[in-house]
Amino acid sequence: MTEPTSADLALLAFAREAKDKAYAPYSDFRVGAAVFAGGDIYQGCNVENAAYGSTICAERSAALHAVMHGQRWFDAIAIVGDSDAPTVPCGACRQFLAEFNPDLRVVMGGATDAVMVMTLGELLPEAFVRGYLDQDHSSDE
Repeated sequence: MTEPTSADLALLAFAREAKDKAYAPYSDFRVGAAVFAGGDIYQGCNVENAAYGSTICAERSAALHAVMHGQRWFDAIAIVGDSDAPTVPCGACRQFLAEFNPDLRVVMGGATDAVMVMTLGELLPEAFVRGYLDQDHSSDE
C-alpha cells in the first residue's frame, strides 16, 4: 500500500460524486467509481437489478464509460462505497480492470477519511490477461 497523492484524492472526489447517482434499492450500498485514462475522467456507479446477476458494479460502469470514449489503457481508478472502511473492488471487477492495465493504480475510500492505495497487481496477483490467449497451445494437444 502507498500513500494517496493529491491526484488520488481528486479522483476520489469524482468517485464520491458518482456514488450519489447509484441505483441500489436492494442492498442500499451505493458505490461510485472514477477512471482516469488519456487525461480524462470517466465516472460510473453501481446499478442494481432484481435479477441480481444483472447488477453492474461501479467499477465496470466507469470502465465501460471510458471504453465508450475510446480509452483502452487506464492509469488509475478510484472507488468509494457507503462503508466506513475503504471499499475494495470485487473479484469480477478486478479481473475486468486487468484487461485495461494489470498494474492499474487503485484508490479506495469509504464514508470516512480512510484511504487505501494499491496496484491492481497487488489486489489480483497472477491475473488472467491477454498474454495467456496469445501463447501457442498447439503442443498441448
